Amino acid sequence: MSSNPTSSAPVKSTGLHKGEIKPGVAKNDPILIADHVHRQFGGLVAVDVEHVEIPRNAITALIGPNGAGKTTFFNLLTGFDQPDAGQWSFNGQSLAKVPAFKVARMGLIRTFQLTKALGLLTVMDNMKLGSTEQRGEKLFSSVFPFLWKKKDEEIEAQALELLTRFKLDAKKDDYAASLSGGQRKRVGLAQVLIRDPKILLMDEPFGPLDAQTRQIMGNLLLDLWNARSE
Repeated sequence: MSSNPTSSAPVKSTGLHKGEIKPGVAKNDPILIADHVHRQFGGLVAVDVEHVEIPRNAITALIGPNGAGKTTFFNLLTGFDQPDAGQWSFNGQSLAKVPAFKVARMGLIRTFQLTKALGLLTVMDNMKLGSTEQRGEKLFSSVFPFLWKKKDEEIEAQALELLTRFKLDAKKDDYAASLSGGQRKRVGLAQVLIRDPKILLMDEPFGPLDAQTRQIMGNLLLDLWNARSE
């Protein structure tokens, strides 16, 4: 789905596919392509994808019942697991045997069903962990604050902007462990957005949330999509 600049609600996208609409139909500008991806655990076939293409600049849903292999498929695409067979590419580059941290650096980011916030760090510190541009993380430069202090301030300003958008700026100095489930979900999403992903795979982002929190999260995602599409 794509956004409508004049409305807060998305509309059905057109012109994204080639030919007849059917499973695995080719897309005009795919950012992610998977072919014959297979993953089996003993006698259980968890993933068996013949062909799928994800179009660029579109909201795409992966739908299936519990146990259908959606999370396993995400794990394979993002390097957290390796398939028994198949090939897949992101932006024209093969992801075969590419580790998860390198996949993330390429711009293919995913969230998890369970939040990964570090409870004994503040919300702001969790946000800053999402950035990969902190020069102070290297051993030599870490002992010289003048080498990384400015960049750290830039990252913190970016993190605060995202927290404000997610209505969590008042919680920035609180420990992540003190947050509710819905607030942790929002922190987790804001944390990955600080990396400005080229594509974001969200694994059941609303799964454990109540109806009101789901509505809040849905509105946040639509606002972010509309802002990105302007």
